[in-house]
Amino acid sequence: MSERAPSAAVPAAAAHAYLYPAGPRHRPRGAARHLAGVATAGTAIPAARVALERGAAERLTRLRSAAADRIRHRRGGGPTMRALVASPGGRMRWRDVPAPPPPGPGAAVVRPIAVASCDLDRAMALGRTPFPLPFHFGHECVAEVVDVGEGVTTVRPGDRVVVPFQISCGACRSCAAGLTANCLRVPPISMYGFGVVGGHWGGALSDLLTVPFADGMLVPLPDGVDPVAAASVADNVVDCYRGVAPHLPGLLARDPDADVLILSEIGRRPPISASVALYAGLTALALGARRVHLIDRRAHVRRHAAGLGLLAHEPSAVRSLPPADLVVDSTGDRRGAGLAIRRTAPDGTCVSLSSLSRSSPIPTALMYGRNVRYELGRSHARAHIPAVLELLRTGALRPQDVITHTGPLDRADRIVAEHVHGEATKTVVHE
Repeated sequence: MSERAPSAAVPAAAAHAYLYPAGPRHRPRGAARHLAGVATAGTAIPAARVALERGAAERLTRLRSAAADRIRHRRGGGPTMRALVASPGGRMRWRDVPAPPPPGPGAAVVRPIAVASCDLDRAMALGRTPFPLPFHFGHECVAEVVDVGEGVTTVRPGDRVVVPFQISCGACRSCAAGLTANCLRVPPISMYGFGVVGGHWGGALSDLLTVPFADGMLVPLPDGVDPVAAASVADNVVDCYRGVAPHLPGLLARDPDADVLILSEIGRRPPISASVALYAGLTALALGARRVHLIDRRAHVRRHAAGLGLLAHEPSAVRSLPPADLVVDSTGDRRGAGLAIRRTAPDGTCVSLSSLSRSSPIPTALMYGRNVRYELGRSHARAHIPAVLELLRTGALRPQDVITHTGPLDRADRIVAEHVHGEATKTVVHE
């Protein structure tokens, strides 16, 4: 039996908190167990191989520069700022760190004013992923431009902007083609908020953040769009958009009653939040889908989904549903890709938004027989942000309805810690 609430009664931002269990539920790994997990994780070696395919010398230079900055800071040299640091044991603390220097040509310094949790943040902060701790936390934000370097033409101090979580120049061959996740002017997988794996670019939960390619990266926030509502556009909202928007209009043109199926948590896995699944459902509704099914084993997520107008089911119900024309796999589970493909209708599309496993079994013969199109890969966040912001501006997409918890930026250490140890789906701290 599905769960569905009237779509007209959508609560305002953060009004969903009452649906969520209170108190701590997730226990962190200690330092030793975390490091052992990083060393033995099945995805660590492939991820490291991708990260070092090119630009290894630049990564090393950035690492040395970060180490030198810390030494100068300990000796009392240079201006400082606050940054939220996630450490083993699930600890979240404000730390004094070196402040960024004045921006170089083409760069900008921004001040985050609304920062959202990412679905992966909880698992990362608990030490349950291959991303080594400690690291500067946060990679989804809306910010205010503080200073710009010579040559920056698209933004100026005082502008409010969305800061993509991936670093991209906007001008290389890949960026010009919209493939901004694979910018050729920075090492692979260059990102804010992922520590050494992301290349030491800092975190969004800090007083200031350097944006190296301001004209290529920063996207002005449209007038009338709330920074809190748009904070997650930097990553999670565009991640779900790219899983739905390129495929759904064509499927609906072929069949206006085409079903959409979103697989969220189907079994035990690292504690990943469900905002991408909910954003994917809202995007599908905004683009005209009439029936959007969501599968999640967590009762509070199903209640939230029902309040958004989605058909919410327990995992046991998935086999009773007809195959869907568009299936979005956000499970992060080794079995998720195979299940998603098996639930895809003939000539349908299956999109897996992530993979936390080194490999996953997929039914290739079934794919061939049904003509199933399968897509797996990282989002090209910067390329999709303008289209997503336009949906927000018109009111067609309301990401604020996914937000479950909010609070002041100055208390981010406590609020984010509560998010990490609890069950909130989307937490936003803001001015």
